Amino acid sequence: MPPAQDNDTDIQQELRLSRRFTLADAIGQEAGSFMKGESPIPRLVQARHGAQQALKESLVDGPGALHRVLEQWLVDDDSRLSRYVGQPVEAVKDLLVTVLRSPATFYELVRQTDVTWGQIYDSRPHFQQPGQPAHPDDEYTHESVRETLECCLHVLNQPPTVQDFEAKPE
Repeated sequence: MPPAQDNDTDIQQELRLSRRFTLADAIGQEAGSFMKGESPIPRLVQARHGAQQALKESLVDGPGALHRVLEQWLVDDDSRLSRYVGQPVEAVKDLLVTVLRSPATFYELVRQTDVTWGQIYDSRPHFQQPGQPAHPDDEYTHESVRETLECCLHVLNQPPTVQDFEAKPE
């Protein structure tokens, strides 16, 4: 044994001899290496945060209501997050594809977004009915929400690269 390690062992033995050894001590010693190299934050919590961050970085939503609703849907969907615990961006993409493919889910998203917009801006929201034209003052129309979701999905599928940010010669 190297001298430093031998010294540490002697010190640990001396400390143990000077006090009573309890069951809690034994458990603590055995469990000491259990989390070695692992984050104390549960993986589902990490996935939730990663999905929220991906949504924040890819969704362009000036008024913010659509972002709030989508984020709430993500946070509340432990099942979806669990399927993509190692790839939270995939959970966001899965949610967007699901919404875009299901008319009932899509219209419910737009309705909840209108309600949230009304709460944020303390205004009466305009609810567009399926197949009907949107009110001229409606911030979140079926068309605008669909376009926003498709753009977000495109950004998630085609993340920007370093070359996209480099200055291009004129």
